[in-house]
Parts: sequence; C-alpha cells; structure tokens
Amino acid sequence: METMQGKSVFGGVAIGPIAVFSKVDTTVRRESIDDADTEIERYHKASEDAKNQLQALYDKALKEVGEANAQIFEVHQMMLDDLDYVESVENIIRSENVCAEYACATTGDNMAEIFSSMDDAYMKERAADVKDITNRLIGVLSGKGASGMNATEPSILLADDLAPSETVQLDKSLVLSFVTRYGSTNSHTAILARTMNIPALIGVDYPENCEGKTAIVDGHKGTIIIDPDEDTLAQYRVKLEEQQKEKELLAKLKGKENVTKDGRKINIYANIGGVKDVASVLDNDAGGIGLFRSEFLYLESDDYPTEDEQFAAYKKVVEMMGGKKVIIRTLDIGADKQVGYFDLGKEDNPALGYRAIRICLTREDVFKTQLRAIYRASHYGTVSIMFPMIISLDEVKKCKEMAETVKNELDADGIPYGDVELGIMIETPAAVMISDVLAKEVDFFSVGTNDLTQYTLAIDRQNPKLDDFYDSHHPAILKMLKMIADNAHAGGAWAGICGELGADTTLTEEFLKMGYDELSVSPSMVLKVREKVRNADLS
Repeated sequence: METMQGKSVFGGVAIGPIAVFSKVDTTVRRESIDDADTEIERYHKASEDAKNQLQALYDKALKEVGEANAQIFEVHQMMLDDLDYVESVENIIRSENVCAEYACATTGDNMAEIFSSMDDAYMKERAADVKDITNRLIGVLSGKGASGMNATEPSILLADDLAPSETVQLDKSLVLSFVTRYGSTNSHTAILARTMNIPALIGVDYPENCEGKTAIVDGHKGTIIIDPDEDTLAQYRVKLEEQQKEKELLAKLKGKENVTKDGRKINIYANIGGVKDVASVLDNDAGGIGLFRSEFLYLESDDYPTEDEQFAAYKKVVEMMGGKKVIIRTLDIGADKQVGYFDLGKEDNPALGYRAIRICLTREDVFKTQLRAIYRASHYGTVSIMFPMIISLDEVKKCKEMAETVKNELDADGIPYGDVELGIMIETPAAVMISDVLAKEVDFFSVGTNDLTQYTLAIDRQNPKLDDFYDSHHPAILKMLKMIADNAHAGGAWAGICGELGADTTLTEEFLKMGYDELSVSPSMVLKVREKVRNADLS
C-alpha cells in the first residue's frame, strides 16, 4: 500500500482501477531499411489500420454529436488516400531507403508547410489535418496507438496534465476521478471535475507502471492510495456508501423552490461545457443554464465549426431544456484554451492577451457566424447571449451593433428567431468600475469570479505556485461583488454569478444579502446550493 499527498481541487471519494492517460510521442528517427517494397507494404497496412480507427471514431461521433461534427473523420480517411501524400511517402522510402515512420513524418511536415503558406484561409487550415493524419499513421506504425485513456470500465485517471482539448474528448462515463502531476486548482481539468462531481487531485508525483492497480482517491484529504490493504478498502467503502446516501438526501430537494425561510427567491442555474452536460443539468433540477461554454465546439473541431454545425448544437440544448433559460457565452478562447487552427501565436502574457471578445471583435466573420447560429436556435426556446471579457462601453456597443446586423440579415432571409436578452460577463476590475454605465446598455450581468479574482489580485490562476495566494474571499473581491449587484439593479439589469465562487456555500447567504438574482454553478452543486438557500433566514 502506497499513499501519496496532493492538493485537492474537488472533494469526495473514488475507488477503482487506475488508467493512465498516455500521450503519444510522435518524434521519429531516420532509420535505414533493406527492403523498400516490404516497408511500403508496411506503410499501406498502417494506412488501412488508421482508416479503420477513423471509421470507428466517425461511428461514435455520429451517435454522440451528429453528422456535421462527425464528418471530419471522413475527411481524414480521404486524406490518407490522397495521391500526393501516398506518392511522397513511397518515393521517400524508395529513394532514401528509410523507414515508413520517417517518410510519413517528412511528408507530413512538407505538406503542412505548403498548406500553411497558402493565402486561402481554408487551405491554410488544412495544415492541422495533415499533421493529425500523420501523427495517427506514426502511432500505428510505431505501435504506440493514439493519445488518450485506455480503459474499458470506470477508472481513476492519472495524467501529467490535461489540456482543454483533451478533456472535452474524454469518455466521461469512464472517469471516476482525476489525478494529475501538474496543473492548478483553477485549471480546466479542475473545473471539469467540479462539473462532473468527482474527486480530483493535482500535484501528485505518482509512480510509473501503476496502470490497472486498484486505488482510492480521497478528495477531502488530498490523497491517493495505491494498492490499499483490505482494512483500508473496507473503511473507504463505508465512506463511499455515506457519500451515496448524502446524494440521495439532496435528491429529495428536487422540485423544491429556491426560496429562503423569510421568502427571498433566487434562480439557481447550471454551467455546462457541451451538449452532453445537459443530462446532468436536468437530473440535478437546475432552473436553467446560466453559462453555456460555446468554445467546446471549437475545441472539439479540427476546423472552424460552420453556422449549421453550431446551430444544431445550440438548438439541441435549447430543446432539451424545454423552455428554461439558456445563456450562451460567445466564443471564449485564448489564454489556457488554445485552438490550433485559429493560429493565435505565442504570447508572453496570454491571460492578458488576445482572447475572448477581443478575438470576436477583430474576427467578425467568426463572430457573425456564431451569432447567426445562436439567434436561429433562439426560435426554439428561451435564449440569452453573454459576451465575455468586456472592459469598455465601446465594446458593448460594438457587440450590440453586430447583433442588430445579424437580426437584420435573418429578417431579410425570412429566418425566425426569438426575443434574446443580451448580457455581459464582469471579469475585470475595469468592468466593475464602470458597471453603473454598462448596466444601462445590457439586460444582465454575470460575474466570472475566476478571472475577476485573477485580475484583481494580479495572480495567474494557472500557476500552481500561486494557489496559496489565490484568495477568492479577499475583501476586495467581496466589495466588488456588492458594487456589481448594486449598479446592475440601479441601471435596470439583473445580476448573477457564474464563476466557481457561486458554488461556495459558505458565501451563499452573503450573495443573497448582496441582492444577486441568480447563481449558476456546476450541475452537481445545484441541490447543495438550494439546500443552503432554503435553510437561510435573512430577516
């Protein structure tokens, strides 16, 4: 039995086998071969295996995310048969007498460079596809497979760290807990763990070769126990039963109102990162969706999602919510959420850089496409739009102008849409200080406490060395929150909180006293916050 200490990012207990998230090293060596024909045959066999993998991915995606989002896997299959690609690989093998891995890597690099240098935006974006199919081929040839979680049953996932694009592609039904060597308590993986209501640890220097071993994760103590003895297993099985009983007690709050003992009402909504999360929203009886992170569509795609692809996803969520409010945040990438085909470039201070609304206001083609899709989806339910990272009145006015342009275009095309509220996220001290002016321009505020804390305290929330200094209860934050709510109401807007702090039940009564109208939290926290609200007496 081996116990290791880490830092907890979400509590709870998990027991299960270990699955290690593997990242394929696609670097290859230039190795000489004796028989070019045999090597070319090996390459063609690998190509067929890669196409079979892509067909399986297409079938899976077709069921889970629809035909539009699954088509990329068909495109990749066709690219493997591209004559220029195939002839290049074969020619390098024959002329240089080198291994297929090296020939594929060289071909991939050359073709990606050609695409990247093209003026046409669509062709430029094909570079990422070439790299993708090349990496898949090398993985097959080298026997390393593909990056991911090798598990067939619910498991405790160990990883060095997980990028946002990796977490969104996980089969979440197989994840009991996250344990990472690196990362921070405010990382994307941590937020995902809270959304999924599963224990998670960071900063754990777990041993190599532990795949398949039984482990216990204690999210309360921040420990993972590998190969526990029978007594320890028995103790934690009891804790697991108690955890399940607590869930059953909370379930009794389903259908109850979010009202305090003295009659104060508040809306409790849920944050989601994609269509699959809606089931959890409904299961936990949230009153609506207060934050729909639309960037999942971009993170999961190898190319810019089309208007129809986005419309299909938004429409599905809106219809599933059955008339309950769905607040869609416009594209929020940059900083820790990088999307290769946007070609954002390296920045010294990405958290302070080219991100969120700054991208949308300078990439109007991307912005307009998304707004058209959202407005079209609004015809099927109750939709609001929320713009992130606002720092000025001018930005708000430009966003509203673009919304009007989109509505005029839809009117001209005879495409129906609903009555859509427009709101902004308050995430910067600048937005707080002019919130009295901003409130007169929008229907609502939603406070992103994660970034507001980061920018107010001058702390990079992705830096694990600063976790002990990251204080979301700092007096400056609480004063700002009160100012935001007061200014919203004075200007005729309603105010909500959608950041992680909204789920902090030690502050629920404080938020009620400040006058907040809505709290949007991870689906798993909806009933816990409801319980706190119903037990509060503000008289």
